[in-house]
Amino acid sequence: MARRGFLTAGTWVVDRNISVDHWPGEDMLATVQKMDPAGGGPACNLGCDIRRLDPSIPVETQGLIGDDSWADFLVKVAVDHGIDATGLHRTDRAQTQVTDAYFSLKTGRRTHILFPGAAPLMTPEHFDFSRTTARFLHMGLPGIHDGMDGPWGTDANGWVTVLKAGRAAGLETNLELVTATDETIRRIVGPCLPHLDTLVVNDVEIGALGEMRTGRDGQADPAACEAAARKVLGIGAMELIVVHFTSGAVLVARGGTALHVPSVAIPDAERVGANGAGDAFAAGFFYGRHEGWALERCLRMAHATAAASLRAADTYSGVESAERCMALADRWGWREAL
Repeated sequence: MARRGFLTAGTWVVDRNISVDHWPGEDMLATVQKMDPAGGGPACNLGCDIRRLDPSIPVETQGLIGDDSWADFLVKVAVDHGIDATGLHRTDRAQTQVTDAYFSLKTGRRTHILFPGAAPLMTPEHFDFSRTTARFLHMGLPGIHDGMDGPWGTDANGWVTVLKAGRAAGLETNLELVTATDETIRRIVGPCLPHLDTLVVNDVEIGALGEMRTGRDGQADPAACEAAARKVLGIGAMELIVVHFTSGAVLVARGGTALHVPSVAIPDAERVGANGAGDAFAAGFFYGRHEGWALERCLRMAHATAAASLRAADTYSGVESAERCMALADRWGWREAL
């Protein structure tokens, strides 16, 4: 069977993007200027991004949402993007997961407040790969789903169970991470490494997994990122690891290949928000993989997609066709070599 397309699985969340005049101290008042709801979470974001890059690529999704108006909203986001959402289960035991993303117009900084809702109730029982013809399985987010984060049967956690099932069904597996303590990342993600075909993470996450310092004063160290990626590659089954950061990305492949590719020099005037930029990077990279491109071209597509996404407050509406994203990147130019 020739496999094609993507199955995104795991977190579907409503992002309520709320702009306030400033972020208040405790017991103080701020005024909301506007509130724009949008879909969020890696299962939503990567799926929407892929469909925006190329509507001819099939995308299906699986996960757990509530049985409320926010769940209806998320299903509409999926349907509007041409994503098969029949694998989204509903529960009446909890509301749909919601994140309030407050954006301070005064400082440009964001503050996220999470309502977990149905997220802790998701388990391996909500995933079924017996009928899919997709090529790639993209999952997330370990660390915010109690039912997946704990032991499942004889497996260390539910993520391991689902990843094993995905590989057994012929899917190529990838796992998206969430900001968490180093210990949490190692505890939950470590057991997943033998069941992954690829791993696309940021500099902080690879440092946590490799127990190495990968940056200083908020700046990533590409050489340290490569070293950490090589260490993690040695303890997992991945064919390759990609580490992305503001100035570029590092790819390390099994067999020794290493690539350092700088990011897009997006003008400050074009920047609106970084929410979802990591998902956009992954979408651009896996779009290239899906199309059989060389690895360096995949990385450039990843950077171009991430740069395009920075033009919107939500996680996906800034992404356009693959050709348009790359044209924007070439017009803006590329940073100096890493």
